Amino acid sequence: MRVHHLSHIDLDGYGCQYLSSRAFDDLQCYNANYGPEVTARLEEILTRIRQERQEKPEREILILITDLNLTTKECSWLEKEALEAGAKLQLLDHHGTGATAAERFAWYFLDTSRSATRITYDWLREHFAFDPEGRHEAIVEAINAIDIWRDESPYFDYGRVLLGMISGAREINRILFPDEDRAYKLRLIDTAAKILEETPLAEAPIVLDDALHGNKKAFFLLEKNDTKDNLVADYVTRLLGREKERLTIHYKGYKGILGYNVGNASLIGNAFLLANPDYDFYMDVNSRGNFSLRSNDKLDVSAMAAEIGNGGGHPNASGGKIENYKDSFVYSDLREAIQRYIDEKSTHPSS
Repeated sequence: MRVHHLSHIDLDGYGCQYLSSRAFDDLQCYNANYGPEVTARLEEILTRIRQERQEKPEREILILITDLNLTTKECSWLEKEALEAGAKLQLLDHHGTGATAAERFAWYFLDTSRSATRITYDWLREHFAFDPEGRHEAIVEAINAIDIWRDESPYFDYGRVLLGMISGAREINRILFPDEDRAYKLRLIDTAAKILEETPLAEAPIVLDDALHGNKKAFFLLEKNDTKDNLVADYVTRLLGREKERLTIHYKGYKGILGYNVGNASLIGNAFLLANPDYDFYMDVNSRGNFSLRSNDKLDVSAMAAEIGNGGGHPNASGGKIENYKDSFVYSDLREAIQRYIDEKSTHPSS
């Protein structure tokens, strides 16, 4: 069975995917925050399913949604689209705002007394004979305790460290590199699960807290040890180089790469340009439309910043702000919009 799993972007949401990644061999994961991003990700899933149907028309497909609630209107739309695509549906959630939808749709399971991770774990055990020895019980209970605030649970303190671990795992931008961001967070959960297995519960929160920095560094360590900031910069630079065709933009015949909320523009931008001499500039835009530009003596990016964003700076390092910027959680849409904006500003500078 092919499973497309959409989940939330907090500890509980990733906890569900930590379990599904161990239960299913043929799995594709997606993540979304509440609001319109949920619909956008579901549309992405449905598009991929239609493509997969052409390759393997007889394959059984399940759309699994966890730790996210849908409106009745969204459910009606999704049910219709999933039926046409030949996919089954299962939603597992614990938010009371989905009560009306849960009453109307058989595939919408709601239980406000458990976290989504606990619901997913119990569902996998019941329907797929998952984890018969209960190996994942402890990490599930820790996530459950913190997510529904069971401070009387002996696992609560460990869950509190887990919560901060995932909320602080921001080194990889999830819009730009969703698979790598998810892999990073699931690796952290897996390492935390092993610590919980091997350490007395009373000591486990401190052991995990002490190990967090090293656990993060271990994910980004590719060749030789270095500071965490340098390891992250090198890792992200390599991702940018690997994905550069997807991230390419142009300005007046110059070729650049567009990052989104990458940060650390001087280190990462310069490293990318040195590793990719066929590129002339590096641009990183944040969620508010502020951008940083870097070049390596190939383009005066201070002039570019002044023209497209009322900005400025130095010939190789500058910045500005995109007018009337509209953020997006779909990178391809964001890149196309910024390219149109650059084309308009560079063709009609006074507009």
